[in-house]
Amino acid sequence: MIAQLTGTVTSSGIGYTILTVGGVGYRIHTTLEIIRSLPRDGSAITFFTHLAVRENSMDLFGFLHENEVTFFELLISVSGIGPKSALAIMNLETVTALSSAISQGDTTYLTKVSGIGRKSAEKIIIELRDKTALLSEADSVLHSEDAEALEGLQSLGYSIKEAREALKELPKDVHGTGERITAALKLLGK
Repeated sequence: MIAQLTGTVTSSGIGYTILTVGGVGYRIHTTLEIIRSLPRDGSAITFFTHLAVRENSMDLFGFLHENEVTFFELLISVSGIGPKSALAIMNLETVTALSSAISQGDTTYLTKVSGIGRKSAEKIIIELRDKTALLSEADSVLHSEDAEALEGLQSLGYSIKEAREALKELPKDVHGTGERITAALKLLGK
């Protein structure tokens, strides 16, 4: 999987940019806000990416911050929400505002996207409410490890609140889902 690319922007279009890395141009689908903010002076820029592989295509989706690609991956984890719909949702507002809206159960942002009705918006909220609450509580940075650790702790019988509190107290140098769950269990066992 291509997780990160650093290069120079050679051109942009509606919803995508071409990033040249080592003589190879990668088409990266991204939000309109990111396209507007890209440097045009030839300076290097880094994209955090998600590679969507389908039967007949491979598409790269890129973001300037890790929390954006994490939020994107949370959105596409909801059945019925594909990468293009997730990108359309992210075109509406910042990750912080969308996370806040989802954790508060506000469907208004989500229903503005073509193809996402009230039922789909409610499904997104139900499936992501706790995960996005963790995202906004952790200064808008949620690693996939935290989402997986949260699910792991829940499957062991801990409540969302207990699991979230334990994960918030972990030192920043604890990495990996297994290590984070083990460290959280130690905290919860005290």
